[in-house]
Amino acid sequence: MSSSFYLSAAHKSSGKTLVSLGLCAALKSQSLSVQAFKKGPDYIDPIWLCKASGHPCYNLDFYNMSNEEIQSLYQQHAQNKDVVVIEGNKGLYDGMNVSGGNANADLAKLLDIPVVLVIDTNGMTRGIAPLIKGYQDFDKSIKFAGVILNKVGGQRHESKLVKAIQYYTDMEVLGSVHRSNELMIDERHLGLMPANETGGSEAMIKTIAKHINDGVDIGQLLSVSTTKSPKSSTKVTKVEKVLRIAVAKDSAFGFYYADDLDAFESLGVGIQYFDTTKDSKLPEVDGLFIGGGFPEMKLEALSKNKSLLNDIQQKITQGLPTYAECGGLMYLTNSITFNRKKYAMAGVIDADTIMTKRPVGRGYVELEAEDYHPWKGVSEKIYAHEFHYSKLENINPNTRYGYKVLRGVGVDNNQDGILFNNLLATYAHLRNVGGNRWVEQFVDFIKKKIANQ
Repeated sequence: MSSSFYLSAAHKSSGKTLVSLGLCAALKSQSLSVQAFKKGPDYIDPIWLCKASGHPCYNLDFYNMSNEEIQSLYQQHAQNKDVVVIEGNKGLYDGMNVSGGNANADLAKLLDIPVVLVIDTNGMTRGIAPLIKGYQDFDKSIKFAGVILNKVGGQRHESKLVKAIQYYTDMEVLGSVHRSNELMIDERHLGLMPANETGGSEAMIKTIAKHINDGVDIGQLLSVSTTKSPKSSTKVTKVEKVLRIAVAKDSAFGFYYADDLDAFESLGVGIQYFDTTKDSKLPEVDGLFIGGGFPEMKLEALSKNKSLLNDIQQKITQGLPTYAECGGLMYLTNSITFNRKKYAMAGVIDADTIMTKRPVGRGYVELEAEDYHPWKGVSEKIYAHEFHYSKLENINPNTRYGYKVLRGVGVDNNQDGILFNNLLATYAHLRNVGGNRWVEQFVDFIKKKIANQ
C-alpha cells in the first residue's frame, strides 16, 4: 500500500505550490520515496517539485494527452513509490468547459485518488464552512481526504476556522499553515521564480518543509490517503546510445518536460547538458535542443559569452539539426531588447526579440504542419501551449515557417516554427505524446541527416 493525494483549491493562488513543496520535502525527510505530478502545462512548479521530492516531476494534461496516456504515465512513475503527490492548477472545478471533463476534479476521478483542499483563509472565519460544504456537494463522486488551512492569521483565527468546519461539515482538518514572511517566493509573470535561477532554492524548500511539519499532521494525511500501489505494464530497458544531443540547461534555460527527455534516452540518445552562460562551445553532438526559460533575466551573461554564440551560429549554419522553443528561439535571434537595452544574441534567426510588459501569447495552441515541414511524420494537428512575453520584429520577409497557427499567437498570429537549414524554432512548447511524437520525429530527422553526409 502507498499514499496518493491530489492537492487542489477553491481558486488559483491559494498556496497549493508551497504546500506541495513542503509536503514533498517533509515526506522525503522521513526517508519516504515521493513522486510528484503537476496538472496542466507548467515548467516552473515541476522544477521546484523535482528539487523537493528528489525525483523528476511529470505533467498530466487533458489537452494533449488521452485518458489512457495519463493513466499510463501516472502508473509508470507512481509504482514503487511510498507517496504520490499531484499538484493541481487553478481551482478544483475549474477547466476549459462549463460542463467539466478536463478539470482537476476529473483528473482526481480518473486516477481514483482523494483530494486535499488547500484553502486560502485570509479574511475568512465561519464562511469557510459553506465554501467547503459547497465543494463537497457539487460533485458527490469526489473523494476528499481533508483540508489544509493556508495563510492562517494566528491561533485564534485557526481555532475559529476549525470549529466552523467541525460544526457544519464532516471534512477532516489535516493542518494549518500560518502566514509568514519566510514563505514568500519571488514571483514572475508565469508564476514562481524558477528554482534553477534561485541559488537559495534548497534552503527555501527546507524552510517551507519546517512550516508544513509544524502545522500539518502528516501521519493523518498518509492514513486518510492510503491507496493501492499502482502497477505499470511499462518496462524500462537500457538502450545502447547511438546519438548525442546537446541540451541547454542552466539558469537561463530549464523548461523541459521530464518525459520528453526520457523519450530521448529510450531512443538511444545520450543527452549532454551545457551552460549557455559559461561554456565556450557546444559539446561534440549530433543535434541540439534549446528549450524555454527566461533568457531575458541573464542577457548580460548570455551576450558576453560570444564564443558560445559564435559556435552555435556556425554549427547551425553548417547544418546541425536543431530544435528551439520560446526562450531558445529568442536566444537564436539577432538580439533581445529588455528594459530599453539591446543585447546581441546568436544571430541565426534574422529577426529581433522585443520583451513586452503584457503577455503576447499565453495558453493552449493548435498547430498544423506545413507540407514542407522538415520532420517527416508530423501529425496533422498538434496540440501544444505557449507562454511568452516577447515578440519578434524586423523579421526577414523571406523567413519560412513550418506551422500554421489555428489557435494561439505563434510568431505572427498566423505562423510559427521558423525554419533555417536544419533548424526548427517555435514559440509553441511541444509535448511528446500520442498525438505528436516530436522526439521520435526529431531523432529520425537527425539520423537521416547523418546518413546523407
